[in-house]
Amino acid sequence: MPLSNTKEVQAMQLPIQKLRPFENHPFQVKDDDEMNQLVWSVLTQGVLTPLVVRSLENDEYEVISGHRRLRACQKAGIETVPALIYALDRDAAAIALVDSNLHREKILPSEKAFAYKMKMDALSHQGTSCQLGTKLRTDETIGESVGESARQVQRYIRLTELIPQILSMVDAGKIALTPAVELSYLTGQEQQDLLETMESEDCTPSLSQAIQMKKLSQSGELTMDKIFDILREPKANQQEKISFRVDDLRKYFPKTYSVARIQERILKLLEADCRKRQLSRGER
Repeated sequence: MPLSNTKEVQAMQLPIQKLRPFENHPFQVKDDDEMNQLVWSVLTQGVLTPLVVRSLENDEYEVISGHRRLRACQKAGIETVPALIYALDRDAAAIALVDSNLHREKILPSEKAFAYKMKMDALSHQGTSCQLGTKLRTDETIGESVGESARQVQRYIRLTELIPQILSMVDAGKIALTPAVELSYLTGQEQQDLLETMESEDCTPSLSQAIQMKKLSQSGELTMDKIFDILREPKANQQEKISFRVDDLRKYFPKTYSVARIQERILKLLEADCRKRQLSRGER
């Protein structure tokens, strides 16, 4: 429901302590350089755009639009902010929150995933779609509002089935969307096994490897050994590399060493050996 179509709105100056972030909202609020710039902006110019909120019980308000502005005001020590108070229920507010944030230039895959899911759930609760074919028509509704196909909306929502560590790798660009969607069909334990193997082998699965793991998972045959074997398979255009099982290396290092620490130590030892051989050749 577009907020412009909502007649029940009230403009007020609200105390910061009465404002609450929208529960489980999918958009990240980071204390980064952009936040520092926003803090400086509200300190020097004030809050130029009012926050959009809805009333809660106990004389509190839930933020629908303006979470970054709220955080900037908190960091700047500002006690009150301008706000537009709309009379919205939870589902209508969720839809408004998603729609007001998806116009941003930088949106992480995880933010899209949980935003689309939040909007889908809200539309379903509102009865926007009928029972037959509900998912398809709801996906189409979301897709039309963001300029994506229903299929692409479904693919992003699948990412919500990934464990946080793997989803973070998707956000970081280490795993592409398409293989990530296939990996989302693995069980939580299988994803944990995959994560451990990726860390030990310093690699990520290609699309074909992700599809292999999905098929084995669906047949109940995906073990950690098979994950290891699949990831060891050469990929197209992949440079030749040497891999070791972490268990084969741990006996040479203290038990407290992490995988990253072991790798760092090995590289230092190799560098020292290389320098030693160079000096030896120079003496001759």
